Amino acid sequence: MKKKLLVSLLGAAMVASLVSGCGGGKKSGKKTVGIAMPTKTLERWNRDGSYLEKQFKDKGYDVSLKFSDNKIDQQVKDIEGLIADDVDLLVIAAIDGESLTKVLDDAKEEDIPVISYDRLIRNTEAVSYYVSFDNYRVGQLQGEFVRDKLDLDNAAGPFNIEFTAGDPADNNAGFFFNGAFDTLKPYIDSGKLVIKSGQNTFDQVATKAWDTATAMTRFQNILGSNYSSDKLDVALCSNDSTALGVAQAIETDYNQDNKADIIVTGQDGDEANLKNMVDGKQTMTVYKAVANEAVATLDLGEKLLKGEKPDAKLIDDAGWKFTCKYDTESYDNGKKKVPSYLLEPTIVTKENMDKELVDTGYYTKDDQGYLHPKN
Repeated sequence: MKKKLLVSLLGAAMVASLVSGCGGGKKSGKKTVGIAMPTKTLERWNRDGSYLEKQFKDKGYDVSLKFSDNKIDQQVKDIEGLIADDVDLLVIAAIDGESLTKVLDDAKEEDIPVISYDRLIRNTEAVSYYVSFDNYRVGQLQGEFVRDKLDLDNAAGPFNIEFTAGDPADNNAGFFFNGAFDTLKPYIDSGKLVIKSGQNTFDQVATKAWDTATAMTRFQNILGSNYSSDKLDVALCSNDSTALGVAQAIETDYNQDNKADIIVTGQDGDEANLKNMVDGKQTMTVYKAVANEAVATLDLGEKLLKGEKPDAKLIDDAGWKFTCKYDTESYDNGKKKVPSYLLEPTIVTKENMDKELVDTGYYTKDDQGYLHPKN
């Protein structure tokens, strides 16, 4: 329901009467939070959606959770529907950060605050805040892991490395790639790290929709063209879904005797990738505790629902048990610098996964030593 339109047509008294009878949230007298997630096909978004829904419901809010099947048009329709249902807050993880300008103009017109969740929404002033992990730091952690694992400051080299990045439509993908590449660039420039494929820009190594099969096919081509006789030392993958495809390509198309020694990086802590880590097919993942991201989003959302304008003080007031920084400069969406709450990611390896994932309660461990998400 469009509040401003009703005001013009029916007057304030009629608006109050009609709004009280609209939608499940309004009938209950509760405020309603609309959550738009990209897809159910990637494990991490199921976790995000579940955590967010639980956090807000546990605080007494009505929640409308939408998954958009990784289709941009569907997400636009889902958000249009949430606005029409008169939600009081929007939490959006965008499929394509460039595609929501018009629909979020409608949200702004209706005075609905918008939290850009995990992925920055671009080219709109409607975004109130951004909650994510420090995305550049994610890439840095991957690069630093490779640096330390190969002892690049002391080893003679050269070592061969190939990069696999994420979806060009995802604003975060560039931060992940740049964080890793910038960290390793001195070693690439000196010749200690060699990219035999020559694919050294984000556009060359990007993977549409973070798709596992796409990453696998591309890497099979790289292996066939460049590593029939030479050894690969590092496959730096920006996330777990691409790492899964790269690991499959290495398993089927790489014939050198150091297969088990190739450093394969990832991000997210997906169940299949944690299994690969136990089995020696992936070396590390950067874990982002989405339960903490949901907690930060809840506390921020509650302030917005009260009409407040949070700042760095929210971190101290909330008393979070995780590291978070407030940043008003780094994330410019093309229309404004979006105030951001950025959580600190964590490196997970086979050696520390029990401490970081099981002992913290995020995962359980079965008798075979494999980890499974707790929810």
